[in-house]
Amino acid sequence: MKKILLIFISLILSSAVYADDNVVWKNDLRTKFLNNETVIMEVNIRSMNSKDIDGDGFIQEDKGEIRGTFLNAIERLDELKRLGVNTLHVLPITPTGKLKALGTAGSLYSTADFSSLNPDMYDKNSDLTLEQQAKKFIEEAHKRNIRVIVDVPACGSYDLFLQRPDLFVQNTNGEPVLPSDWTDVRLLATGTEEKVDTNVYSLYKSFVKYMISLGVDGIRADVAHSKTALFWKELIEYSRKKDPEFMWLAESSENWHDAISPYAVFTPYYKLLDAGFDGYYGSFFDLKDWKEAKDLYNQIAFTLGETKKFSQAKSVIGSFTTHDEVSPIILKGEALSNMMIWLNATLPVNSYFVDGFQTGDDYTYKMSNHHTKTTNTDDDIYFTHRGKIDIFNLSRKPEGKYQNLKHEFVMANDLKQRILPVLNNGTFTPIKIKNSNVFAYCFDYNKQKVLTIGNLNFHGIEKATIKIPNYIKGSNIIPAKISVMPAVKSGKINITLNAGEIVVLLFK
Repeated sequence: MKKILLIFISLILSSAVYADDNVVWKNDLRTKFLNNETVIMEVNIRSMNSKDIDGDGFIQEDKGEIRGTFLNAIERLDELKRLGVNTLHVLPITPTGKLKALGTAGSLYSTADFSSLNPDMYDKNSDLTLEQQAKKFIEEAHKRNIRVIVDVPACGSYDLFLQRPDLFVQNTNGEPVLPSDWTDVRLLATGTEEKVDTNVYSLYKSFVKYMISLGVDGIRADVAHSKTALFWKELIEYSRKKDPEFMWLAESSENWHDAISPYAVFTPYYKLLDAGFDGYYGSFFDLKDWKEAKDLYNQIAFTLGETKKFSQAKSVIGSFTTHDEVSPIILKGEALSNMMIWLNATLPVNSYFVDGFQTGDDYTYKMSNHHTKTTNTDDDIYFTHRGKIDIFNLSRKPEGKYQNLKHEFVMANDLKQRILPVLNNGTFTPIKIKNSNVFAYCFDYNKQKVLTIGNLNFHGIEKATIKIPNYIKGSNIIPAKISVMPAVKSGKINITLNAGEIVVLLFK
């Protein structure tokens, strides 16, 4: 059985994916997102398909190495399509600051200009302009039925401050404010809930208009809570007049309560949703710290409850891992990555991953934080964050060595699409288990059940007895994700789980 399954998976992975050149794209991202249908991959164009020849982790073009561009990123779209990805979250594509910078190319979030594209992403061997190359990338994604979300940074670079000080919050000495400990960016003004700062609003409005003209399907708002609800409400309404399906994702979460600076506003996630955002980050990134099943149960129940409080539909991303989180491979190995894959697949959330996750990249770069003779900024160090995808330099393509994860990724994403009616319409039931290290939850709808069982102990085997909610004798049991099929007796399962193992069973 296992051999047949592996052959089937290999056929899926190796099957050709063809772009439809005749496609007339009609944005449907907002509808897909609100129905939890999106499988989102976060990508960095600067590294998405770069060629690092010497293996030091970074790109030196004088050695014949090639940075990622809009055009060579197209080469990876078929691969992502085969994995089940139907939406890209593209990290910022605006020019980066070069003064008081971090890294040799500057952080993607240290924006020097909101009205143009990052020249680092330009393919100089093409006759197309940079803007045409960006449009080409988006068009090719659309031909493969892949939607595109673009990130809008929350702050500006020091370079931008020197050009447009009117855009920034300044302290009593007339100096721009550093938010949090982000030394390479400066805090943009936002205004108040009574009056929006017109200079910054105009900047963002122009950015949104520009993205829509490129064919972008939605926006992910970086540190969304650092701007007022009124600011976002007006901007979102503006975008929806141009495209009702234009989707807005707020980087905000239930567990975040503090402003990024004493000079900054703080708008909680629920006010952002009221302002028009379609979704936010459920606090699932805390999975790495959870020790007991109740921690997971509480988060699921709370997040699902929050999204149902609004008159208009809302959703969340399965934010188990993001570019701000350390690679799960470093934290707890392959088992944690597997658990994240299948939790995304068996919860009514939008599945979300970072490029490289699908093969277990640990995001280590051989020359990280070493000096270099060549730099495009005033920083001569390959600055990176340990275990996180690089956003500061021209760096290697994200790629890990755990190929089995890719198989799990494909199976889980395929399953998600098939069981969505059960997840979206079903009743969530957390199952009480004597062993607190083991969780089990069920979604039940129209005589179908999705039962997910997992071991939060990533260091040892755990045993548990699970009582299946509303079990009907004689139900057909389909093992969607399992190593050894457990016996069902009197509506109960006695199961032994390996360290960090997760199991998914379907009942009909």
